[in-house]
Amino acid sequence: MPLSSTDHYTIISADCHAGASHETYREYLEARYLDDFDAWRGKYRNPFSDLRGTRRTRNWDDELRNAQLEADGIVGEVVFPNTVPPFFPSFVLFARPPKPDEYEHRLAGIRAHNRWLSDWCARFPERRAGIGQIFLNDVDDAIEDVAWIAGNGLRGGVLISAVPPDVDYVRPLYDPVYERLWSVCEDLGVKVNSHGGTGLPNYGEYAVADLLYITEVSFYSQRPFVQLLLSGVFERHPHLQFVMTEMGCAWLPPMLERFDQLIKKINTTGSTGELRYTDEHKLPQLASDYFRQNCWVGVSQPGPEDARARNVIGIDRFMWGSDYPHDEGTWPFTREHLRQLFHDTDPNELQLLLAGNAARLYDFSLEHLAPLAAEFGPTVAELQQPLVALPEDANEALLKSVPRA
Repeated sequence: MPLSSTDHYTIISADCHAGASHETYREYLEARYLDDFDAWRGKYRNPFSDLRGTRRTRNWDDELRNAQLEADGIVGEVVFPNTVPPFFPSFVLFARPPKPDEYEHRLAGIRAHNRWLSDWCARFPERRAGIGQIFLNDVDDAIEDVAWIAGNGLRGGVLISAVPPDVDYVRPLYDPVYERLWSVCEDLGVKVNSHGGTGLPNYGEYAVADLLYITEVSFYSQRPFVQLLLSGVFERHPHLQFVMTEMGCAWLPPMLERFDQLIKKINTTGSTGELRYTDEHKLPQLASDYFRQNCWVGVSQPGPEDARARNVIGIDRFMWGSDYPHDEGTWPFTREHLRQLFHDTDPNELQLLLAGNAARLYDFSLEHLAPLAAEFGPTVAELQQPLVALPEDANEALLKSVPRA
């Protein structure tokens, strides 16, 4: 049924982040690690401003978090990790894979996070789809964790990280050793999520390191998709569900077109320049076919080029995200952001981008969210108003809206 101007949009953010405090994580650790945790915690110093003071409580405080999301028009969220789990050297998403001598404790840390996340999501199951964490150091352990995640209500699936090129103690994603893992995820219907910002090399202690990071992060974030595609993982596992989040999507149309041409050339000529290929290098389908078969994108704070790209990659593969509670996200100006970008979008299409696609993939019930949407969601008429000016004193308003110590 077409939406009318008075109808309210249901909004599910396909990219939110949450985590517990160290005090809470301690309650979810196995008892044998408590002494080691206390020693580690005593030496830990938090370098992240958004994880200090009362700002950090947005990551776990139900009342504060729900109130801020509701005020922003959002009634459902796909939850990636945040904060710093036990024994991690830094923020969870950007931490490099654990070295062999770190693995046991870091694994205990993510398992504590997964236990906490399962309980935290269960407090509002209709609103939260949590994504559990796994490590790729040991495939048997990873499979055990996938099974636990599938059986404990974390319907967001699992998060994998790109393997940095200078890490030689974890196999690359295209290694056949992971075939059992992909099969388990496929058989259990567990989504495999990849988040932007992972997989970069260690640039060292140089002044230019941050500049190298910001100019190369997109390339390394895209590597999981490229490696799974070209190594035939999507061919061998046609029902594997793979999601790329917070890395935009404007890069996908030109990449898919380039890869389509490459696959056609290899399949017909068996060569590119002086390089020769055999049947093991040939893929039966094109890259664009595999994307349509296996892939979705969670597009956080999309720009105009990302919004246009949805018409190429498929409207049903695009899921909007706010990146709450990160400072670069759209909160607390999500309505203004949506008016600026989508004011002329057909309402039924926009509802797919804002909730329908995420609901279908991550098993949200739009029926259960409808009362919340009717109370907090923006109306069709509201989002159809073009944004002609940025909110007055937006930067100051953002700073004032964030509780600080």
